[in-house]
Amino acid sequence: MKKFCSIVAALSMALAFAMPLSAQIQTPAASPTAEVKTKVGLTDVTLLYSRPSIKGRIIFGTDKNAVVPFGTMWRTGANSATKISFGDDVTIGGTAVKKGDYAIFSTPGASEWKVMLFTYDTPNSGGYGDKTAVATWTLKPQKVAEKVETFTIDINDQTMDKASINIIWENTKVSMPLSVDVDGKVKASIDRTLAGASANDYYTAGAYYHDTKKDLNKALEWVQKANALSPQFWTLRKESLILADLGRKKEAIDVAMKSLAEAKKADNQDYVRMNETSIAEWKK
Repeated sequence: MKKFCSIVAALSMALAFAMPLSAQIQTPAASPTAEVKTKVGLTDVTLLYSRPSIKGRIIFGTDKNAVVPFGTMWRTGANSATKISFGDDVTIGGTAVKKGDYAIFSTPGASEWKVMLFTYDTPNSGGYGDKTAVATWTLKPQKVAEKVETFTIDINDQTMDKASINIIWENTKVSMPLSVDVDGKVKASIDRTLAGASANDYYTAGAYYHDTKKDLNKALEWVQKANALSPQFWTLRKESLILADLGRKKEAIDVAMKSLAEAKKADNQDYVRMNETSIAEWKK
């Protein structure tokens, strides 16, 4: 029994000493990593970067204690090179950029910033100083009224084929316009799909041509094909709107009346109201 107790005691002591060796203390990162994924038009855009905070420090300027002194090349973030990826070819600030992965670097200044893209090949930010940038932009910094504590890069101000890449920290913001090819992709998709199209395919193609103010006659042709196959209150509504935009108000009213009747059957009050408003307007 005494021998057994000795063995148990020895094992307990061994475990007590072994546990701290395998355990890990976790604390919050000083500059946490952020991943931003979005679509601009039909193009995937991904950002991977680290976000330092001000923490009472001087961020930009000529002060010797500034975190990012004016005129010095900066990794535009913390810890490692900031990475931005494009799923298709894009245009940034008027410069064509091929699909792929890039590292964002910048040289801040009082009156202008130089922002550079390098082909991404390492997270080590020190590995880019002697490389040649794929593209370079000279940007005017903007003053932000409300101080931004934590460094931020975002993809914002999005439309169907455009957005802006914004770099924001402290009271400073620089923006680069980003544009993508949507029309080419949509047209190619329409051509492929309409070879054996469903009512929904015809409606989607026609709605896109109408909403983007392209060829209204083509939009009408496709939406009417959708309605010939499977008329719905929302597809009939779209046909009436296209007819009205073409100046064919009488026909628009006739189709809107059909949409109104179908909307009432479905008890969709939004479409009932919209059709009644349009019919009243087109009768003036």
